Amino acid sequence: MADDTNTPVFQIQRMYLKDLSLEQPNAPQILMEQAQPQVDIKLSLAAEPIAEGLFEVSVTATVTTSIEDKTLFLIEAKQAGIFEIRNLPQEQLEGILSIVCPQMIYPYLRAIVSDVCTRAGFPPVMLTEVNFQAMFEAQQAQIMAAAQANGDASTAPN
Repeated sequence: MADDTNTPVFQIQRMYLKDLSLEQPNAPQILMEQAQPQVDIKLSLAAEPIAEGLFEVSVTATVTTSIEDKTLFLIEAKQAGIFEIRNLPQEQLEGILSIVCPQMIYPYLRAIVSDVCTRAGFPPVMLTEVNFQAMFEAQQAQIMAAAQANGDASTAPN
């Protein structure tokens, strides 16, 4: 039994749509425009401990589609999951929360964004595949660079 308490645990407890918003602020006039819209997509990740060994991880997509300087539609969708993660070193925990969990959540988010576009009367916006490992590594590199810059800056006069 003592071995069981130190055994690493990773389980999905729940996947859910946490937030969803669709705005068409310039409808109906802009719907008559024939120009090709510009699409801007932003992704963000968040991970929060919610109880001992339980974490909520969320991936948010903000899709802004505009014609010239007018918004055609704006979708913000946040898909989340609750994960049980226990008995892992901190380095592994960070990677799981930043890479593995978002990879599991993201397909649901892609489907929701596409579905909302279609239900709003537009062609679906297909979110591209995301390399969460590359995102995590880039973030870690930025943190290291910032730490080194702050170390250098603290020795330099203002």
